[in-house]
Amino acid sequence: MKKAGILNRQLSGALAELGHGDGLLVCDAGMPIPDGPRVVDLAFRAGVPSFAEVLDGLLAELVVEGGTAAAEVRDANPAAAELLDARLPALRLVSHEELKVLSAGARLVVRTGEARPYANVLLRCGVFF
Repeated sequence: MKKAGILNRQLSGALAELGHGDGLLVCDAGMPIPDGPRVVDLAFRAGVPSFAEVLDGLLAELVVEGGTAAAEVRDANPAAAELLDARLPALRLVSHEELKVLSAGARLVVRTGEARPYANVLLRCGVFF
């Protein structure tokens, strides 16, 4: 049994399968999930687990080159915008509609219980060497 890091077996296994350049969508409970990518649904109740908790846990385990989020997050959810700015200096902003289109190319989707709008980011995996 693992003693640290992500303990959810489906999520831990899915993360181990990601490679350089793969996309990982971390999304709120309301984001439409496209057909295609593998989905690990962590949502339990509204707000649980939060977007921040899941994002921080993922960033502790992954090498991330950058991320893409909806520009609407700036006005609709300043707390999420601040979190994304602090965690992802190479953050690219696009329209929410474009983010939904881009998310179809993700290899993995992790759905949180976040109940605040636009708490979504498409991470691009890096390489550790």
